[in-house]
Amino acid sequence: MSARYQFSGTTAVEISASIESGIRAGALPPGAALPPVRALAAELGVSPATVARAYRELRQRGVLATAGRHGTRVRPRPPVAARRSALRPAPLPDARDLSRGEPDPRLLPPIGPHLAALAADAGPPVGYSQAGVLPELAEAARARLSADGVPAGDLTLTGGALDGIERLLGAHLRPGDAVAVEDPGWANLLDLVAALGLRPIGVPLDDDGPLVAGVAAALAAGARALVVTSRAQNPTGAAVSAARAQELRALLAGRRDLLLIEDDHAAELARVPLHPLAGATGSWAFVRSVSKPFGPDLRLAVLAGDETTVARVTGRTRVGAGWVSTVLQRLVLALWRDPAVDELIRRAAQSYELRREGLLVALAAHGLAAHGRSGINVWLPVPDETSALTALRDAGWAVAPGTLYRIAAPPALRITVSSLAVEELTPLAAALARAVHPSPPSGFAI
Repeated sequence: MSARYQFSGTTAVEISASIESGIRAGALPPGAALPPVRALAAELGVSPATVARAYRELRQRGVLATAGRHGTRVRPRPPVAARRSALRPAPLPDARDLSRGEPDPRLLPPIGPHLAALAADAGPPVGYSQAGVLPELAEAARARLSADGVPAGDLTLTGGALDGIERLLGAHLRPGDAVAVEDPGWANLLDLVAALGLRPIGVPLDDDGPLVAGVAAALAAGARALVVTSRAQNPTGAAVSAARAQELRALLAGRRDLLLIEDDHAAELARVPLHPLAGATGSWAFVRSVSKPFGPDLRLAVLAGDETTVARVTGRTRVGAGWVSTVLQRLVLALWRDPAVDELIRRAAQSYELRREGLLVALAAHGLAAHGRSGINVWLPVPDETSALTALRDAGWAVAPGTLYRIAAPPALRITVSSLAVEELTPLAAALARAVHPSPPSGFAI
């Protein structure tokens, strides 16, 4: 498709703007290959150095990616909105879609009654000078975090987990700095790192979390920040075990030059204990979102950390968005205080565990070794992602390609189990087995 797009410009700024325009218009879709530097330079009548600068600027913004011998391509999800993009992806025709990575809407607690109660007791309007973290929400958040062993003397709120991580990275790092991230890891985080102009260093992991040797290698390579998913790691379902947490704490102890970020996005939905690393380094933050248990539209996360780190995030928020809506804060607090909501979330967690473990057992019966200790996803290593995805689509199933989540990790598929019915587990496992055609299962290698 890129061959039909008419690039333009005589300066690096004009050429990069032309490419960005093509992405907005949909003429350069995600994954589209761009011409080699010298070929585009000859086409435009400019020096190769000019085109190289344009490509470099777009790579630093996370719009383009260098794919080795495959050249330069538009990133799978560049930080440029296409004109025809929609809030929701188009449904896949004639396919059971297990690619979304979202909680089951049927298992989310209803918020209507709590919204009605808030409306009936709205109180006076909140002005700019009164806005901020509600003391009663902060008190409840500290109690919930402390119960899980997270020190929460200093905390603030952000508009979700990724918003918190973005503010943390922006407050501590600069473009070009290296960030250690799990590999495979959360696709949104990989996109964010690229958009911030940061350099990702992949850290391998197993079911117990990031490998200690991998973290040590990333630190030796100059990583200035480390992002770890506490539980329900996306896409593998890994959860940091007590033994792994102890090993990582020993490795990280005393590091004053490293920002440690923990993401506990599953929170109340996690069915495994939390083993936090909080406080292992001088600069640290623990982020817990409400989106997975209570609803993706509730854009709120609690961020606890050392005094300096929390102050930086709070200060940056103050000169930007200002604060997280106190209406949203009151709604979340009402949900936290409702025993009936607690019971609904407990049942949802049990349901996800039943579906996830059921799929793992069904896959094992076909000789397929998959991973999913916690959360709503199963990670299935495959010899070839493209052929497996095609075969599954032909069989009426859609799952996520592992390439969205990988840096150097081997190929795999991510299957979201949140909406699966129990009766679908057996036919899905059979379809996966036919699509993968595996060799005899070997040891765990994400």
